[in-house]
Amino acid sequence: MTTTQLPTRHGVVFPQTEFGNDPHAIKDYAQAAESLGYDYLLIYDHVLGAHPNRERKLTGPYTHEHPFHEPMVLFGFLAAVTTRLQLTTGILILPQRQTVLVAKQAAEIDVLTGGRLRLGIGLGWNHVEYEALGKDFHTRGRRVEEQVEVLRELWTQPLVTFRGTDHIIDNAGLNPMPIQRPIPIWFGGGAEPALKRAAKLGDGWMPASRKPDDATKRLVEQLENFLQQAGRNRDAFGIDPWISIQGMHRDEWRERVQAWRQLGATHIAVDTMRAGFVSPQAHIDAIRSFREVLDVVP
Repeated sequence: MTTTQLPTRHGVVFPQTEFGNDPHAIKDYAQAAESLGYDYLLIYDHVLGAHPNRERKLTGPYTHEHPFHEPMVLFGFLAAVTTRLQLTTGILILPQRQTVLVAKQAAEIDVLTGGRLRLGIGLGWNHVEYEALGKDFHTRGRRVEEQVEVLRELWTQPLVTFRGTDHIIDNAGLNPMPIQRPIPIWFGGGAEPALKRAAKLGDGWMPASRKPDDATKRLVEQLENFLQQAGRNRDAFGIDPWISIQGMHRDEWRERVQAWRQLGATHIAVDTMRAGFVSPQAHIDAIRSFREVLDVVP
């Protein structure tokens, strides 16, 4: 499938597991990203972290010792201290949340930011978190498709009547409604079912911190085949990886940006976590350095 080369948008992954809780520092980081010319700020989502010494074992990289700011609340704060930066979840673990409440929160953020929200969603891996939030971990893949349908109905129709497997809405709607109708929804994940969902329902795909290697190229080709099967226009579909600078020098940053662009990335974000920075200012300095590299990438 051929694609049209569009200007790549660039973002920052908010380094929340290492950044701390000082609201002034958080504001400074967001405003620095905006002033440096970045297009968006992306944030991860976890409501609870669990102790790793447990049965059933958790397979993910985070525990109760990793701090996570709540995305929707943080975006409400960032709405007031930024003017241009798109706010992006990457990813919000949608099936463990109440769909209608997410619709309301997202609409409010979109209103407060003047239409600057992009909702990246996924299924997650933390079964402890699902259990604590009262949601079934094992049916999350099936449930998310209906959730997307409900979100888009609520964001585009003042009154909604909906009866599905997991949702009942009886002639009710959001007020205020979002500025974007609907708010863009992007999908994370790299398994075949996730790629199929992205191609069928999403506005884009978030491959996270994958390397732009042959394995990832095959995933992109698989995604493009699914888009074609769904009758979707590849040129209107986004790809948003983020590049971890951990253990890499500036020339490698440049090479990775170029490789992702060749794979059709429409967005590229820099992830400064796990790179040895010990202060908020060090993370700000790192995104400034990455921006300098972006400015000279052909």
